[in-house]
Amino acid sequence: MFASTPENGLRGAPLVVGVDEAGRGPLAGPVVAAAVVLCKPCPGGLDDSKKLSAARRSTLEPQIQRRCAWGLAVVGPEEIDRLNIFGATMLAMTLATQRVIEALNCEPVEVLIDGNLTPAGRRSEWRWPARAIVGGDGKEACISAASILAKEYRDRLMVQAALNHPHYGWDRNKGYGSKEHMEALRVHGPSPLHRRSFAPVSQMNLI
Repeated sequence: MFASTPENGLRGAPLVVGVDEAGRGPLAGPVVAAAVVLCKPCPGGLDDSKKLSAARRSTLEPQIQRRCAWGLAVVGPEEIDRLNIFGATMLAMTLATQRVIEALNCEPVEVLIDGNLTPAGRRSEWRWPARAIVGGDGKEACISAASILAKEYRDRLMVQAALNHPHYGWDRNKGYGSKEHMEALRVHGPSPLHRRSFAPVSQMNLI
Protein backbone atom coordinates (compact mmCIF):
# COMPACT_ATOMS: atom_id res chain seq x y z
CA MET A 1 0.00 0.00 0.00
CA PHE A 2 1.42 3.39 -1.04
CA ALA A 3 -1.30 5.74 0.25
CA SER A 4 -3.76 5.83 3.12
CA THR A 5 -6.16 8.17 4.87
CA PRO A 6 -7.52 8.09 8.44
CA GLU A 7 -11.21 7.52 9.02
CA ASN A 8 -11.55 10.96 10.62
CA GLY A 9 -9.49 13.86 11.86
CA LEU A 10 -9.39 16.28 8.92
CA ARG A 11 -12.56 18.16 9.91
CA GLY A 12 -12.57 20.32 6.81
CA ALA A 13 -9.33 22.11 7.66
CA PRO A 14 -7.26 23.55 4.78
CA LEU A 15 -4.96 20.82 3.56
CA VAL A 16 -1.22 21.36 3.95
CA VAL A 17 1.00 18.55 2.69
CA GLY A 18 4.49 17.95 4.04
CA VAL A 19 6.99 16.18 1.79
CA ASP A 20 10.44 14.73 2.40
CA GLU A 21 12.69 12.06 0.96
CA ALA A 22 15.18 9.46 2.12
CA GLY A 23 18.06 8.06 0.13
CA ARG A 24 19.63 10.80 -1.95
CA GLY A 25 23.18 9.99 -0.87
CA PRO A 26 23.52 6.17 -0.86
CA LEU A 27 25.38 4.27 -3.56
CA ALA A 28 22.66 1.63 -3.79
CA GLY A 29 18.93 1.26 -3.50
CA PRO A 30 16.03 3.57 -4.29
CA VAL A 31 15.13 7.08 -3.27
CA VAL A 32 11.86 7.14 -1.31
CA ALA A 33 9.58 10.13 -0.80
CA ALA A 34 6.64 10.52 1.54
CA ALA A 35 3.85 13.10 1.62
CA VAL A 36 1.82 13.59 4.82
CA VAL A 37 -1.26 15.57 5.81
CA LEU A 38 -1.52 15.84 9.59
CA CYS A 39 -4.84 14.99 11.18
CA LYS A 40 -6.15 15.20 14.73
CA PRO A 41 -4.91 13.93 17.06
CA CYS A 42 -1.44 14.59 15.69
CA PRO A 43 1.28 12.21 16.87
CA GLY A 44 3.49 13.79 19.52
CA GLY A 45 7.27 14.06 19.40
CA LEU A 46 7.66 14.53 15.65
CA ASP A 47 11.09 15.70 14.54
CA ASP A 48 13.65 15.27 11.80
CA SER A 49 13.99 11.51 11.39
CA LYS A 50 17.78 11.76 11.55
CA LYS A 51 17.53 13.21 15.06
CA LEU A 52 15.30 10.41 16.34
CA SER A 53 16.46 7.02 17.55
CA ALA A 54 15.52 3.96 15.54
CA ALA A 55 13.26 2.88 18.39
CA ARG A 56 11.47 6.23 18.43
CA ARG A 57 11.00 6.21 14.65
CA SER A 58 9.55 2.70 14.78
CA THR A 59 7.06 3.85 17.40
CA LEU A 60 6.04 6.98 15.50
CA GLU A 61 5.69 5.34 12.07
CA PRO A 62 2.49 3.35 12.84
CA GLN A 63 1.03 6.34 14.68
CA ILE A 64 1.55 8.53 11.60
CA GLN A 65 0.15 5.85 9.32
CA ARG A 66 -2.91 5.40 11.51
CA ARG A 67 -3.67 9.03 12.33
CA CYS A 68 -2.56 10.90 9.19
CA ALA A 69 -3.16 10.87 5.47
CA TRP A 70 -0.02 9.82 3.63
CA GLY A 71 1.45 8.73 0.32
CA LEU A 72 4.73 7.02 -0.56
CA ALA A 73 6.73 6.74 -3.77
CA VAL A 74 9.79 4.67 -4.60
CA VAL A 75 12.12 5.45 -7.52
CA GLY A 76 14.68 2.74 -8.20
CA PRO A 77 18.34 2.77 -9.26
CA GLU A 78 17.66 2.51 -13.00
CA GLU A 79 15.51 5.65 -12.92
CA ILE A 80 18.07 7.38 -10.71
CA ASP A 81 20.75 6.65 -13.29
CA ARG A 82 18.48 7.80 -16.13
CA LEU A 83 17.25 11.03 -14.54
CA ASN A 84 20.11 11.75 -12.08
CA ILE A 85 19.43 11.76 -8.35
CA PHE A 86 17.93 15.25 -8.29
CA GLY A 87 15.48 14.41 -11.06
CA ALA A 88 14.60 11.10 -9.42
CA THR A 89 13.96 12.88 -6.12
CA MET A 90 11.66 15.40 -7.79
CA LEU A 91 9.79 12.51 -9.42
CA ALA A 92 9.44 10.63 -6.11
CA MET A 93 8.15 13.75 -4.35
CA THR A 94 5.64 14.38 -7.12
CA LEU A 95 4.32 10.81 -7.06
CA ALA A 96 4.04 10.77 -3.25
CA THR A 97 2.13 14.06 -3.30
CA GLN A 98 -0.17 12.83 -6.06
CA ARG A 99 -0.98 9.72 -4.08
CA VAL A 100 -1.95 11.45 -0.85
CA ILE A 101 -4.06 14.02 -2.74
CA GLU A 102 -5.82 11.30 -4.72
CA ALA A 103 -6.47 9.37 -1.51
CA LEU A 104 -8.01 12.47 0.10
CA ASN A 105 -9.77 13.61 -3.08
CA CYS A 106 -9.09 17.18 -2.03
CA GLU A 107 -6.61 19.79 -3.28
CA PRO A 108 -4.07 21.23 -0.80
CA VAL A 109 -3.64 24.92 -0.15
CA GLU A 110 0.13 24.42 0.01
CA VAL A 111 2.80 21.73 -0.18
CA LEU A 112 5.77 22.21 2.14
CA ILE A 113 8.96 20.51 0.97
CA ASP A 114 12.16 19.94 2.88
CA GLY A 115 15.13 21.54 1.15
CA ASN A 116 15.71 24.55 -1.07
CA LEU A 117 13.98 23.42 -4.28
CA THR A 118 10.58 22.01 -5.21
CA PRO A 119 9.24 20.02 -8.18
CA ALA A 120 7.30 23.11 -9.35
CA GLY A 121 8.52 23.89 -12.86
CA ARG A 122 10.67 20.75 -12.85
CA ARG A 123 7.99 18.08 -13.19
CA SER A 124 5.17 18.66 -15.66
CA GLU A 125 2.76 16.76 -13.39
CA TRP A 126 3.27 19.18 -10.50
CA ARG A 127 0.32 21.57 -10.19
CA TRP A 128 0.16 22.66 -6.52
CA PRO A 129 1.45 25.71 -4.63
CA ALA A 130 4.80 24.65 -3.20
CA ARG A 131 7.22 26.13 -0.71
CA ALA A 132 10.72 24.84 0.01
CA ILE A 133 11.92 25.05 3.62
CA VAL A 134 15.58 24.45 4.40
CA GLY A 135 15.70 22.22 7.48
CA GLY A 136 11.95 21.82 7.20
CA ASP A 137 12.02 18.32 8.65
CA GLY A 138 12.93 19.90 11.97
CA LYS A 139 10.60 22.91 11.65
CA GLU A 140 7.28 21.68 10.25
CA ALA A 141 5.55 18.70 11.84
CA CYS A 142 4.04 17.52 8.55
CA ILE A 143 7.50 17.39 6.97
CA SER A 144 8.88 15.65 10.05
CA ALA A 145 6.19 12.99 9.69
CA ALA A 146 7.05 12.57 6.02
CA SER A 147 10.74 12.21 6.83
CA ILE A 148 9.97 9.43 9.31
CA LEU A 149 7.78 7.48 6.88
CA ALA A 150 10.29 7.81 4.04
CA LYS A 151 13.28 6.75 6.13
CA GLU A 152 11.55 3.83 7.82
CA TYR A 153 10.22 2.46 4.56
CA ARG A 154 13.55 2.81 2.76
CA ASP A 155 15.48 1.27 5.64
CA ARG A 156 13.23 -1.80 5.49
CA LEU A 157 13.77 -2.10 1.74
CA MET A 158 17.53 -2.09 2.25
CA VAL A 159 17.38 -4.66 5.06
CA GLN A 160 15.34 -6.91 2.78
CA ALA A 161 17.75 -6.32 -0.12
CA ALA A 162 20.64 -7.35 2.11
CA LEU A 163 19.19 -10.86 2.29
CA ASN A 164 19.85 -11.30 -1.45
CA HIS A 165 23.07 -9.26 -1.53
CA PRO A 166 24.73 -9.94 1.84
CA HIS A 167 28.26 -8.82 0.89
CA TYR A 168 27.58 -5.09 1.12
CA GLY A 169 26.23 -4.80 4.66
CA TRP A 170 23.09 -2.93 3.60
CA ASP A 171 21.28 -4.02 6.75
CA ARG A 172 23.82 -1.87 8.60
CA ASN A 173 24.78 0.93 6.17
CA LYS A 174 21.49 1.16 4.20
CA GLY A 175 23.45 1.55 0.97
CA TYR A 176 25.69 4.41 2.07
CA GLY A 177 29.38 4.26 1.23
CA SER A 178 30.71 2.80 4.46
CA LYS A 179 34.16 1.21 4.58
CA GLU A 180 32.54 -2.23 4.56
CA HIS A 181 30.39 -1.35 1.56
CA MET A 182 33.27 0.12 -0.44
CA GLU A 183 35.46 -2.91 0.20
CA ALA A 184 32.67 -5.25 -0.91
CA LEU A 185 32.22 -3.18 -4.06
CA ARG A 186 35.92 -3.55 -4.82
CA VAL A 187 35.86 -7.30 -4.28
CA HIS A 188 32.46 -8.29 -5.66
CA GLY A 189 31.59 -5.48 -8.04
CA PRO A 190 28.25 -3.72 -8.24
CA SER A 191 24.89 -5.40 -7.78
CA PRO A 192 21.74 -4.64 -9.80
CA LEU A 193 20.72 -2.24 -7.01
CA HIS A 194 23.82 -0.07 -7.29
CA ARG A 195 23.59 3.38 -8.86
CA ARG A 196 25.98 3.15 -11.80
CA SER A 197 25.95 6.92 -12.33
CA PHE A 198 27.39 7.59 -8.86
CA ALA A 199 31.14 8.24 -8.99
CA PRO A 200 32.20 5.77 -6.27
CA VAL A 201 30.52 3.01 -8.28
CA SER A 202 31.37 4.14 -11.83
CA GLN A 203 34.97 5.18 -11.15
CA MET A 204 36.09 2.39 -8.86
CA ASN A 205 38.38 -0.20 -10.40
CA LEU A 206 35.90 -3.03 -9.96
CA ILE A 207 36.67 -6.69 -10.42
